[in-house]
Amino acid sequence: PSSWLTCLVAPTPSQQQQLAPLSAQTSLKRSRILFDTSSSSSINNTNATAQTTTTTPLAAATQAFVPPLFDSQLHQQTIKRKIRLQYPSEYSKLAFQAEENEVDAEGGEKQQRKETATARAVREIRREALDRLRSGEDYVEAGGDNSDVGAEGRLVIHREVDMKSSVMRNNQGDIGGGALIVSGSNNTTAFSGPNSTTTTEQQQQQKGQPIRSGGILVKRDDDSNTTIPTPKWHAPWKLSTVLSSHLGWVRSIAFDPHNTMFATGGNDRVIKIFDLAKACVASPDALKITLTGHISPVRGLAFSERHPYLFSAGEDKLVKCWDLETNQVIRHYHGHLSGVFALKLHPTLDLLVTGGRDAVARVWDMRTKHQVHCLTGHDNTVGALLTKGTDPQIVTGSYDSTIKLWDLAAGKCMTTLTHHKKSVRALAMPSYENTFISGAADSLKKWVGSDGRFVKSFTGHKGVINAMAVNDDGVLLSGADDGSMNFWDYNTGHCFQQSMTVAQPGSLDAENGIFAAEFDLTGTRLITCEADKTIKIWKEDEHASELTHPIDMKNWRKKCIAEAKKRY
Repeated sequence: PSSWLTCLVAPTPSQQQQLAPLSAQTSLKRSRILFDTSSSSSINNTNATAQTTTTTPLAAATQAFVPPLFDSQLHQQTIKRKIRLQYPSEYSKLAFQAEENEVDAEGGEKQQRKETATARAVREIRREALDRLRSGEDYVEAGGDNSDVGAEGRLVIHREVDMKSSVMRNNQGDIGGGALIVSGSNNTTAFSGPNSTTTTEQQQQQKGQPIRSGGILVKRDDDSNTTIPTPKWHAPWKLSTVLSSHLGWVRSIAFDPHNTMFATGGNDRVIKIFDLAKACVASPDALKITLTGHISPVRGLAFSERHPYLFSAGEDKLVKCWDLETNQVIRHYHGHLSGVFALKLHPTLDLLVTGGRDAVARVWDMRTKHQVHCLTGHDNTVGALLTKGTDPQIVTGSYDSTIKLWDLAAGKCMTTLTHHKKSVRALAMPSYENTFISGAADSLKKWVGSDGRFVKSFTGHKGVINAMAVNDDGVLLSGADDGSMNFWDYNTGHCFQQSMTVAQPGSLDAENGIFAAEFDLTGTRLITCEADKTIKIWKEDEHASELTHPIDMKNWRKKCIAEAKKRY
């Protein structure tokens, strides 16, 4: 009636006196309804009292605004429906939150406190959701409606909210958000978007998706790199022999094709050829011959597989071909405008590739001494080279922090890799797969040899990487200018040993750098050329085993998880 609205809009002083006790009774009734739903008798008494006192139109209007009697089941269903419709992803989180609350309640003392009806309803919803998760009777699809699932079907909850932010782990490693799978029947219902598919356990295992027969499994997208590879166990390496023969820094090393001798070149401008078997046992007659002819440090050496030749390159701009039968220089290759820092032979053709401080790589005909190609494109010194029998047949690493893959037939660059931030001073390539690895001061990076696709970064070696070598067993060595040596599993990138070389007595502590390193053809001996004028021979520890030197899987798992979270 209009009189009620008039009273509510502009009450008179007498009406205010009548409204005050009714307002107090209304507040008391509301408080009892919200905070003490069990006391239904008190509510009825309040209703009776209110009916006796509300005789005026103003009292009747006030009582009309009092909420009806509270129905806890109806209220619970209403809240449940709203949560399902408005927060489909949050509803699935209630189960985990309820599980944590139960653990806390069991571990500590239960605190008795009054709860609102809404809080009690939400708590009951959480408990129901947890029971359904454990029993596999219900599921929730993020952003969609419920579908029919068998009574014994396996429960799968897709949580799109947690795909990027949350990461759940089990004992086997890092498993990202994607689908929650709860034990049930053999069938598995997985949701990956608006279109859902149902597959069996055998099909999921064929796809490489892990399925456990208990608990909850959270799986990330298939295209995300979250798998933790298992590294191969390798025995640690130890120092075996030290050769002191050069009078300056030892800058280069090469093995002959028969694995009977090796040659080293240094800042003393000479090339020394050692007998490998005698050098490994520190025999005094290990040195076979010393070749003189360069007038600057010798930076590159290579033995020919088809000819009795030894090729050398130095900072004197000279590239020489030595006949090992007469121990004399038989050819010179002229053309470099500055020092030559790298030298490699083609594995199948009679070609010689050199790179130097003039920022070019030159391809030479071994027999005619003519320059076949001049590979230009780098902006700084070409400090590392690789040659292969398949395209791209030449790979160059430069101090301008780029790597170039070259087409040998056309003499042009096929691909330029710009991932490194520091100078690329070392390249290495295994013999059993078509990949290669580059080393710089920022990290080591592994690439696909055919097209230069990036595979993986090997992080953890702090220093300027001057030398790298890899053997057929998958052991990769990286040596730095500070004397640090890291041994890696080439396939997975796991660093299984970190050591420091020791400068020989009489040398400065600063003379602790490694300039060159190479494995012999058997892969059982490693030779490093160092700044303390020595040649060190390393071998595997024959007494080591997987029990004495186990793989540190805990730190390896942490490292893989941390790298998977990075945004490149």
